[in-house]
Amino acid sequence: MNMEKTPLLYRLWPHDPAGHRYRITLTVPSPSPEGQRLSMPAWIPGSYLIRDFSRQVESLAAHAGGRRVPVRKLDNHTWQAAPCDGPLRVEYTVYAWDLSVRGAHLDETHGFFNGTSVFLQVHGQEHLPCLLDLQPPRGIAGWKVHTSLPEARGHAGAARRHGFGLYRAPDYDALIDHPVEMGTPQVARFTAHGAEHELVFTGVAPNLDLARIAQDVRRICETQIAFFEPRSRRAPFLDSADRYVFMTMVTGDGYGGLEHRASTALMTSRKDLPVLGQKGQGEGYRGFLGLVSHEYFHTWNVKRIKPAAFVPYDLSRPDLTRLLWVFEGFTSYYDDLLLLRSGAITRADYLRMLGKTITSVARTPGRAKQSVAESSFDAWTRYYKQDENSPNALVSYYTKGALVALGLDLLIRRDTAGARSLDDVMRLLWQRYGRGFYAPGAKQQGLPEDGLPGLVEEATGVDARRYIARHAYGTADVPLAELLAPQGVSLQWKPASNLPSLDARTRKQGDSLVLATVFEGGAAHRGGLSAGDVLVAIDGLRVDAPAGLELLLAQYRPGDRVRVHVFRRDELRAFDVRLSAPEPLDCVLSDAAQDQ
Repeated sequence: MNMEKTPLLYRLWPHDPAGHRYRITLTVPSPSPEGQRLSMPAWIPGSYLIRDFSRQVESLAAHAGGRRVPVRKLDNHTWQAAPCDGPLRVEYTVYAWDLSVRGAHLDETHGFFNGTSVFLQVHGQEHLPCLLDLQPPRGIAGWKVHTSLPEARGHAGAARRHGFGLYRAPDYDALIDHPVEMGTPQVARFTAHGAEHELVFTGVAPNLDLARIAQDVRRICETQIAFFEPRSRRAPFLDSADRYVFMTMVTGDGYGGLEHRASTALMTSRKDLPVLGQKGQGEGYRGFLGLVSHEYFHTWNVKRIKPAAFVPYDLSRPDLTRLLWVFEGFTSYYDDLLLLRSGAITRADYLRMLGKTITSVARTPGRAKQSVAESSFDAWTRYYKQDENSPNALVSYYTKGALVALGLDLLIRRDTAGARSLDDVMRLLWQRYGRGFYAPGAKQQGLPEDGLPGLVEEATGVDARRYIARHAYGTADVPLAELLAPQGVSLQWKPASNLPSLDARTRKQGDSLVLATVFEGGAAHRGGLSAGDVLVAIDGLRVDAPAGLELLLAQYRPGDRVRVHVFRRDELRAFDVRLSAPEPLDCVLSDAAQDQ
């Protein structure tokens, strides 16, 4: 075999489930003569925060030719082995007790990991093929493997479907983009336009209605495949895998997702999943389907259609782009819209969900200070590091990005008399930047930072430069009432409550009620209250729960002055506060014809 193409070999063993430790061995056939550099990614694509996965590496040693090779740590996540003749064998242990979609987790019930948490990068050899030898835990029977990483067919020791053994990846970037779930989960399978999909549920979920979930998710997948490929109906992940895997960790109150090129890691609350015999569709299940739709849409938008800054990823430092509002915001717009088009939700459900998004953005004072382009660029230092003042200073490139996408879609439809839409923009993005992104020998390129306005005009004939400048790179609110009206949808604002307001968010802390956020310019702010203050009493009456606060406020009218006692740290303080008008208004969307 040509040494240039001799694969790197990774062997992973869940050797200490009770202690939550994976043991990994990496064999580098031809280490660099100057001394081989190795590093653990500092972040994981899709979650824009430096996470320093190397902090979970408990031990690391190297050998070559039966002798110990000295290893020196160069920075927080980089090591260098001393020059040696190959092969170089590196053994290390990773602590895995992060129950999230981003990291690695291991106990006696299951094992899960993202490659960024467990696989060292071999500098200068990232282009080489990789073999992954997955080993079963000792003393625990019945575990199976669920991953979109292809089996290493043709190699001795190749894994069989869902078995332990050898898997393969064409390069390091692919190796870390196929997470692995191992254990005894509940599994359902379906095909969408001929492509195989698996639903894998880990965690305690009694009487889960797998057939219903599979039916709903299949419709979502088929709708999205046909959206991007109306003629071929070809699933995008077939360029790198033979199936798509939804890996869902079921917990008491979890929620989240992280996209990969042929799979997604999800977390959801068991109460949000339907059980056998359950009728109807609750808000929690709609939320789960929205999460599925969002992460699946990413299979096209961000995993293959990428900002130029992500081609390729630099996992040692932040990859900065002002376009996350396109890749997350547009995805957030389409996730619910494609639920509607698939028939998974009703039009009334969709309008309620969209109204909640509009309300959420309207209640964020930071939208007047930060654009979604700035929010994208600052994701690493601000959006993913939020504090009590964040609602006053930041805007979400997810939620306002979704509204920018909605407004752009409505603008295109209006200016082309319905002949074109944002759908045409997405398909052109797919054809130009996404289709065949991972095909062997493909010239990978991403969307330039200033490339969207020209592409919108090319796809639709609409000049949207002014709109994008005002609403994505500026802080102007999207004029949704005006843009929705021609589509037969009315937008109204109705009081969320009849109670006067402190203009603050609260949270429970033990038996106390704490001000979580004090909105800038609101009643609490004007009166001198601060985030972190523990509410004690209003006009001498104790405040001990959100319901108790509402009962107290119901005794007053907007404009009334009240005496508020709080603990700030361990000091009792008193403030005079003039109560505001009722809480901010809720957005209500409805079919205009029904309003007449």
